[in-house]
Amino acid sequence: MAQVHPTAVIEDGARFGQDCVIGPLCVVGADVVLGDRVELKSHVVVTGKTEIGDDTVIFPFAVIGEIPQDLKFKGEDSRLIVGARNRIREHVTMNAGTDGGGGVTRVGDDGLFMAGCHIAHDAQVGNRVIVVNSAAVAGHCVLEDDVIIGGLAGIHQWVRIGRGAIIGAVTMVTNDVIPYGLVQAPRGELHGLNLVGLKRRGVARSDITALRAAFQMLAQGEGTFHERVERLGKESDSQQVHEMVDFVLGHTDRSFLVPGR
Repeated sequence: MAQVHPTAVIEDGARFGQDCVIGPLCVVGADVVLGDRVELKSHVVVTGKTEIGDDTVIFPFAVIGEIPQDLKFKGEDSRLIVGARNRIREHVTMNAGTDGGGGVTRVGDDGLFMAGCHIAHDAQVGNRVIVVNSAAVAGHCVLEDDVIIGGLAGIHQWVRIGRGAIIGAVTMVTNDVIPYGLVQAPRGELHGLNLVGLKRRGVARSDITALRAAFQMLAQGEGTFHERVERLGKESDSQQVHEMVDFVLGHTDRSFLVPGR
């Protein structure tokens, strides 16, 4: 049922869902699985053990599923899984996983990956994530749902970015970012909360007020950062604040960006 342009190269073994469109000069590898209504515009390479979810559109010159850019990679079995309804724009690269990261790079649903951005090996990307032009997400990173990464930003390996956080353009992030955080400046600094994003998602005013109070406590409260977080968990009944608390108290290989006093 697929529409395949005569100049496309489809290796034996590739599997297509219903109504896929494969444009001119695309290359689809033998271990690739495309869901229903996937469209490869033209000059797209999808290779390796890669799954692409329904209704995803991939634009020209994207390379999806190639081996990791990791010198430790020795050809081990690894894969890339991309969810449904993603828009993957021109020159985007997404790499398969490695043994050191569980072997799977995973991208959720409804994302927008703008021209020239990079998703490295073993990254775990949530739903409704936006990665703007020429931003780079390094290996083993975690981007939770509704994260926005600004243009030309760089996310250091192993960094976690909590749900609903926003990273400004031309920002280097080397430490974990709390949910709903707003990070900017050349060496990423936690400047506040993503209030615009919270309002756009219809978060109740009372919850936004609770988050603002929580941020103030994290910035100015007594004790260490973790002590302040633990106190927040005991004192607040806001779901969003508890998301922030659980995120900070969860396992991480990095330290945190903390509010300036």
